[in-house]
Amino acid sequence: MELTIGTFLFVCPLLFLAGLVDAIGGGGGLIALPAYLIAGVPVHQAIATNKLSSSCGTTLATARFIKNKLVNVRLAIPSVISAFLGSFIGAKLSLLVEEQILEYILFAVLPIAAFFVLNKKLFKDNADGENELILNGRTYLVTCLSALIIGMYDGFYGPGTGTFLIIAFTVLAGMSVSAANAQAKVINLTTNLTSLVVFITSGQVIFSLGIAAAICNMIGGYIGAGLVMKKGSKIVKPTIIFVLMLLALKVAGVY
Repeated sequence: MELTIGTFLFVCPLLFLAGLVDAIGGGGGLIALPAYLIAGVPVHQAIATNKLSSSCGTTLATARFIKNKLVNVRLAIPSVISAFLGSFIGAKLSLLVEEQILEYILFAVLPIAAFFVLNKKLFKDNADGENELILNGRTYLVTCLSALIIGMYDGFYGPGTGTFLIIAFTVLAGMSVSAANAQAKVINLTTNLTSLVVFITSGQVIFSLGIAAAICNMIGGYIGAGLVMKKGSKIVKPTIIFVLMLLALKVAGVY
């Protein structure tokens, strides 16, 4: 596709917001992926280029969680392996699906993902605000299976991955929201990087747009990770709703 200054001016600010939102509670893909699509990027290239920008933002956010000692390494290692396998399979499947079919799937999945992201009743903070993890068979099983299954979804598509992981970890593994968010970031980083390699080798990534968006996403991710430590921000819901409304108007042919 032909890139214009307008493409960059539209995508980059939204990718900043995506990084901010994703670091706070997941769901940045609900902003990032539609941003590329609204800008006119074909769906396969949109997914692939989004992986480049989101990988950079997630890397920075993950590093900050590790620095604050919120990531449990013993739990992260097996879940990262599961996430790698799931994401690799998902990315390969995505490349096999025709673009038009992929668009139909997108428009079906985005509202569902948005429901989970915006429904805070699903986030059950079972640890009463403490970040300490109880490592047992259930914790490892839930984490690894979630990393495999949701990792496959992220490799294939992606929106809402962080939120799905947080919900799985809090509801099924009994983690606190803060601890679940930190573990989810490590897994999400793994799925992003794995699928990114697959998409790069297939020639689907638009590097100039992806790198510019990645810088904005990293800034948003860094600021957002800091807001998590301060109990978050109130910008998540209105930002996601606004972007999804723009995408709906685009699909309806309003502009």
